[in-house]
Amino acid sequence: MNIETIGFIGTGVMGSSMARHLQAAGCKVGIYTRTRARAQALLDLGMKWYDTPAQLAADSDVVISMVGYPCDVESIYMGENGVLSAKKGGYIVDMTTSSPKLAQRLYAAAKEKGIAALDAPVSGGDSGARNASLAIMVGGDEAAFDDLLPVFQAMGKTINYFGGAGCGQYTKMANQIAIAAGMLGVAESLAYAQKMGLEAGKVLETIETGAAGSWSLSNLGRRMLRGDDAPGFYIKHFIKDMRIALESAREAGLELPGLQQAKKLYDQLAAEGMEDKGTQAIIKFYLR
Repeated sequence: MNIETIGFIGTGVMGSSMARHLQAAGCKVGIYTRTRARAQALLDLGMKWYDTPAQLAADSDVVISMVGYPCDVESIYMGENGVLSAKKGGYIVDMTTSSPKLAQRLYAAAKEKGIAALDAPVSGGDSGARNASLAIMVGGDEAAFDDLLPVFQAMGKTINYFGGAGCGQYTKMANQIAIAAGMLGVAESLAYAQKMGLEAGKVLETIETGAAGSWSLSNLGRRMLRGDDAPGFYIKHFIKDMRIALESAREAGLELPGLQQAKKLYDQLAAEGMEDKGTQAIIKFYLR
């Protein structure tokens, strides 16, 4: 890769694996996260710790962020000691699933400082991050996308450019809309199989080979049957994504009743203290 130094902000369930792949591709990787102890495994691999996003940005050709919420994105880039307070030129890439409007604001603020900004949310969950097989959806200037394609290729397999600033986030919202309705279908199907006295695992093995087959059924469906609620993707983050999708759909005059219902059920689980569970925990709604 021509990019030598990458600053990575956010080393959670997915970010940690993504940073490892960038280092394996030959980049020097610096990291910043709110809790240093959670990044210790990466520091043990030789990655360098920075105390603020600004310090990280000053030493990096590219800054990549993978955090939780739009407010986090705004803080690390535009806040006091944020990336834009120190970075001069180069690239910033927000891979958080965030607001398209915020992506457009960040693009404009970066452009004023001669920085190329891309919004590049991902899909594939924890397994996609571990296996460097993420789908990466990119918005911003196409020239910047071309420059950073080798960086994306270190983390993902399906990498597509969709247009100007915010287009990556709009594409990710389309992805989340499809997942939301699909998750209800997977949970309802497996709950139904169990209630009818069927061997649900065998049902899954059978129907996943036909028209009902999907990534969610084959992967998260199995987690549902094992009672494995560990988060590949947190319920609280999924609710955030659904809220953003519904807001942008309303602005476009589009009604999404399936998404509305999915958010309603996930909101109920969060209210019951399950916001830090994986999205597959939705089956608990049906098996009470």
